[in-house]
Amino acid sequence: MSNPTVGILMGSDSDWPKIKKVGVALDEFGVEYEINVMSAHRTPHAVGEYATSAEERGLKVIIAAAGGAAHLAGVVAAHTVLPVIGLPVPTPDLGGMDSLLATVQMPGDVPVASMAVGMGGPRNAGLFAVQILGTADPEMRKKFHDFKAELVGKIAAKNENLKASL
Repeated sequence: MSNPTVGILMGSDSDWPKIKKVGVALDEFGVEYEINVMSAHRTPHAVGEYATSAEERGLKVIIAAAGGAAHLAGVVAAHTVLPVIGLPVPTPDLGGMDSLLATVQMPGDVPVASMAVGMGGPRNAGLFAVQILGTADPEMRKKFHDFKAELVGKIAAKNENLKASL
């Protein structure tokens, strides 16, 4: 992308199928993003350099997805003043509980917004990034208002369909 405002980091390329709804949500709102594979444990210097340079490169939000010992979001947050959204990735051994705890249990003074493991987590990470961008972009905020109004209509239609089928 030419002017990404959101950076998406993941600890492994195998995480992408589990989190690709982040990109789908950002695409729906026309948000440009970049995607990189970096590991808090295997490439800590690259993660630090990425996070340190993110602001000057024009990023406004960073989404960091990792599984297991999911320290990626915390390491990113330690190196930037930008909002960081942690996205715990499901794991086969503990179902993602390890990822969730490693993401959400941040020490004081190093904030990371944490999303759910699996299910709505990836989409919500993208939508939360859109909401953050909307605080400084009235057009983006308007798009989110419209999105919320569409949700009301979708649920009303589902309610009517259910009632008609009973």
